[in-house]
Amino acid sequence: MPATLTPEQRRAAAERVRFYHDLGIYDFYRRAPLASAVRTSQPETPDPMARRSAVAVSVNAPHMDDLLTPSIQHAEQSATDPAQALRLIREDLGDCTRCKLSKQGRKQIVFGVGNPRAELMFVGEGPGADEDEKGEPFVGRAGQLLTNMIKAMGLSREAVYIANIVKCRPPGNRTPERDECETCSPFLMRQIAAVKPKVIVALGATAAKTLLAMNSSMSDLRGRFYDFRPTGARSNDPAWTSAKLAVTYHPAFLLRDPRQKGEAWKDLQMVMKELGLVVPPKA
Repeated sequence: MPATLTPEQRRAAAERVRFYHDLGIYDFYRRAPLASAVRTSQPETPDPMARRSAVAVSVNAPHMDDLLTPSIQHAEQSATDPAQALRLIREDLGDCTRCKLSKQGRKQIVFGVGNPRAELMFVGEGPGADEDEKGEPFVGRAGQLLTNMIKAMGLSREAVYIANIVKCRPPGNRTPERDECETCSPFLMRQIAAVKPKVIVALGATAAKTLLAMNSSMSDLRGRFYDFRPTGARSNDPAWTSAKLAVTYHPAFLLRDPRQKGEAWKDLQMVMKELGLVVPPKA
């Protein structure tokens, strides 16, 4: 795909991507030199319980910035400060009306919050009533539990970055629909490319399945790392190409079934090991 596209080429490319999405195909391979083959995520030290590796299918997809106007593409790619890049993405998002969620009672867009240079990023499903009211992800009961989970890892909420698959509250807190996730995901992918985290934790099935484009059960998705590259987004740092992605339960699910908190803690301990964090002693 050429570096600069005409408006007609952009429209044609967008139509082609939508066509394949309708067929259930979300990720594409770009012809590239053999040197750019898919990299697997291999553990330095064999540890089948905590370091099993897999490769996400989101690799070498057409870049979303190929579909952006040159001015937006240049400004975002030129931003050396992640906070500035995030501000540009937020400005591009605007008062979004790209999907039907904008007309179904949302009060405001919930973009993301946290450290723009975070090594650890959490991605949830979508805003709830409290988040829609305050404009910040994970501030309700589930958010309080997530904050406690972060503290248990020896980190502060301000040290990580938190976002959702969709940025508008689905009515009645229902699960975001596929077309809503597809419409909003490109902005999340650009957020990930701007923050350049070392590890991403997908909270819940919707976040995991959307990020990995895999329709598997939580039991199959958990317990391993995936080599994740944000589909269609390009980081301005050539040294950063991917992040490790782990899957765990959504805090809202843990509130409904506290028996699974121990399993979630196992997932977080796996993440802590990857980040070089020491498990804090129990109080």
